[in-house]
Amino acid sequence: MPALASRGRGRRTINEINMVPFIDVMLVLLIIFMVTAPMLTPGTINVPKVGKANRQPVKYATVLIAKDGRLQFKADGSTRSVSEKEAAEAALRWQQDQADEQAAVIIAADKSVTYETVVKAMSALQKAGVQRVGLSVTQGGG
Repeated sequence: MPALASRGRGRRTINEINMVPFIDVMLVLLIIFMVTAPMLTPGTINVPKVGKANRQPVKYATVLIAKDGRLQFKADGSTRSVSEKEAAEAALRWQQDQADEQAAVIIAADKSVTYETVVKAMSALQKAGVQRVGLSVTQGGG
C-alpha cells in the first residue's frame, strides 16, 4: 500500500509575499503620473491689487528707485541722489523733524525694478528706525 501512504508533509505553506501585484500597481501609477504631469499648468502668483488707504498721510517724504536701481530722496520739494544708507538716514532725520507722528516715508519704484531692490530699501529704512514706511502704487492697475 505504498500508493496510499501520505508523504507526511502535506502542502507546505509559503512564508513569502507575492510581489507581482504590488509591482503591477506601482507601474500603473507610474504611467498615470507620467501621462498627467506634462498636462499640469505651472503655478502662477497673482499679486493683489490695492485701493486707496483709509487715510492718506498728510506729510510724507519719498524714496524714489529708478529703473537702474539708483535711489533719490525727495522731501519738502527738494530731490537729491543718495545711497541706500544715506536714504535711510535722511528719511529718519526727516521723520524726526516732523511734528506729526503720522508722517510717512513712501517708497516709489519703477515697474521694472526688481522686488529685491524694493525690499532692500524698505529693510534699510526700518533698520534705521523709520516708523511708518509705505509703498506707492498705481491705483486700479491691471
